[in-house]
Amino acid sequence: MLPRILGVSALVLAPVLASGADFPLTDKNTTITFIGSKPQGKHDGGFKTVTGTARVEKNDLTTLKITLDIDMTSIYTDTAKLTTHLKSPDFFAVRSNPKSKFVSTKVEKSGDEYKVTGDLTMLGKTKSITFPAKLSVGGDGLTVSSKFTIDRTQWGMTYGVGKIDNDVKLTVNVKAK
Repeated sequence: MLPRILGVSALVLAPVLASGADFPLTDKNTTITFIGSKPQGKHDGGFKTVTGTARVEKNDLTTLKITLDIDMTSIYTDTAKLTTHLKSPDFFAVRSNPKSKFVSTKVEKSGDEYKVTGDLTMLGKTKSITFPAKLSVGGDGLTVSSKFTIDRTQWGMTYGVGKIDNDVKLTVNVKAK
């Protein structure tokens, strides 16, 4: 009797496992934080509101497709004054650019990690970026963990060049079910 139940279960579950899996991305399971630095120190911050989806076909992480919208008005930092300044036209210009977006275009296996390539749109400009990531998918859902840098001036954010580092360190963590 047990082999028959297991056989029927396998037949029922096979189409589910063979198809793709969708994972909602929200501020409850996805965090994006950053560190901006200058010779006198650094500031930590992040974004409180993100929404999007991730899709993986047949548990093959090289098929991962991510679409993530970042609410730029939800930016926060370790000081209220800096948060206000980052929302201004000197940096993110959130009144005219309230959203940023990341859309993956390719995922490649690279040793124990993956390289995720995609288009990042900020300040109305879209640039391709590639970053290393630890990825896994399974019973616990989808996990993504990455630390990388971007050059803020590539999107036209030139305020303080020479006084503020152009490279901004980003940390992205996802634990979606």
